[in-house]
Amino acid sequence: MKNFISTENITHDELEKLFRLADDIKSNKKKYADVLKGYVIATLFYEPSTRTRLSFESSIQRLGAGLISTENAKENASAKKGESLEDTIRIIQGYADMIVLRHFENDSSERAVRVATVPIINAGAGGGEHPTQGLLDIYTIREYKGKVDGTSVAIMGDLKYGRTAHSMIKLLSLYKDITVYGFSVKGLELPQKYKDFLKEREVKYIECKSFNDIPSDVDFIYQTRVQTERLEDKNMKIEELIINKDNFARFSKHTYLLHPLPRVDEISTDLDDDERSIYFKQAHNGIPTRMALIYSIMEDFYGVK
Repeated sequence: MKNFISTENITHDELEKLFRLADDIKSNKKKYADVLKGYVIATLFYEPSTRTRLSFESSIQRLGAGLISTENAKENASAKKGESLEDTIRIIQGYADMIVLRHFENDSSERAVRVATVPIINAGAGGGEHPTQGLLDIYTIREYKGKVDGTSVAIMGDLKYGRTAHSMIKLLSLYKDITVYGFSVKGLELPQKYKDFLKEREVKYIECKSFNDIPSDVDFIYQTRVQTERLEDKNMKIEELIINKDNFARFSKHTYLLHPLPRVDEISTDLDDDERSIYFKQAHNGIPTRMALIYSIMEDFYGVK
């Protein structure tokens, strides 16, 4: 694997190999402290980010690589002057050995790879995909359930523009006996192409009309916020799908609550102390999974040992 721009670019075996490496990194961080010493990695972010940018930058430095970074490149870099993404990539690849890219256009990573001579990692592309978030999401499921095969996941909220949901769906399809429940409001349902994708991969997809349609013994609930910044109709009134202490009480003690974060109001803070609420631990899994991804790509691309 010499780039990572979509969850469709990884096989089941590659994913499990990556997770085993993440396990080792999580247990032995010092072992990997200098493996990328002498290399430089650039983070190029055209959209605001906290968890993704900082966890990537932390991962890069924990591996011993040098870091150069541009935050809010849409406003603070040459894009403001009209420079194309392709030209920006051509320039930065002369300064860095890898580029981690977040961009507001769905096809940005594909365009970057076409002109790049260094590895590209997609750190979020418009309303399309967020593949590294998908990695840490599945890794968290594996960590808490002990396996991914046979898992049931209810995905809630913005299923149309929620790129994290799209990436999770594609990665779940690599495993056996998966059931996905989809619950959203009118106008933000899962696009048909993802329903077709799941059907082709023989993943059971069940559309829910209400919160109560989600089985009480579902393994994981994956709540997401409405991507208001991506709505085509800026005047669209959205009824938030809120999980709180009262409505979460009907679920099993083995039902875990996930969220890619940031949250707004869709998960009440009265659930933060519930042992089934694992969204902050989920976010912290961005370190071992992104470290594993960066190291694996650098190993394949440059022969790093």
